Amino acid sequence: MVPRIYANVGMLLASLFIASCAFAQETVYRFSPVNQWDINKTAAYWNPIIQYVSEKSHVKLQLKIGRTSADTTSYVLAQEVEFIFSNHLFSPEREALGWKVFGRRQTPQLMGQIAVPADSPTTRIEQLQGQEVAFAGPEAFFGYKLPYAYLLSQGVDIKVVFAGNQNAAFAQMFAGKARAVGSNSMLIDGYTSREGKKFRVLWTSPGYHDLALMASGKVPESDVRAVARAFLSMHKDPIGKDVLRKASEEVGLEQDAHFVPASGSDYGNYRKFYSTAPATLR
Repeated sequence: MVPRIYANVGMLLASLFIASCAFAQETVYRFSPVNQWDINKTAAYWNPIIQYVSEKSHVKLQLKIGRTSADTTSYVLAQEVEFIFSNHLFSPEREALGWKVFGRRQTPQLMGQIAVPADSPTTRIEQLQGQEVAFAGPEAFFGYKLPYAYLLSQGVDIKVVFAGNQNAAFAQMFAGKARAVGSNSMLIDGYTSREGKKFRVLWTSPGYHDLALMASGKVPESDVRAVARAFLSMHKDPIGKDVLRKASEEVGLEQDAHFVPASGSDYGNYRKFYSTAPATLR
């Protein structure tokens, strides 16, 4: 009897060891989306989506976001993440890092905007001369680079205020700590829907595609394909469609917002912006 007990215990320990080794060897990829909202809202939107994608693709993704949009992008530039949702990598220097576009979120084209509260006495861009204008952060393409480049082109000298994320920028403006705000059209509409705050838009840029799903060149192609299939087919699966709907409700997005195939060629107008933008915005 004693030898049999020892044998059974030995087999159990061996099984546990093999299982623990398999778990330890599971590859976990970090996924960093741009902070379009505060941390809580960003996590509420993305966590259910990447949980679904992980289960569907059998490729484990883990959310990695910083306190601000600039912090999150610093992870990308330091090569600390493998998958991203971003539009911060289309300048010539950053394109050299080798990130590959495989999808984008299907929403109406986004536009950079400069806006004030609906009841503000400010009705023209020129009235912002010398005033504080709130922006999400220095990396925000729609929420800073597009509107600030326009202000510079018009000779309107403002005091830049970086709030850390777009919700904080809106809050500062409505609290009277800034005269205006830079943002994108989708986030302004979403904030109005969620918070009931109304804006007067003073300027709107041409339209651009929503942010891109991208993979690092160091991720095996088989894993990129599996993750891409899971993202791009979500809206065709009743479970995935429900995940997208609930996530969109959390942040005020249109309920049919989903992911579609894309390539780097879809982002040519981003590259065109950087080809003529002031050096400080590249």
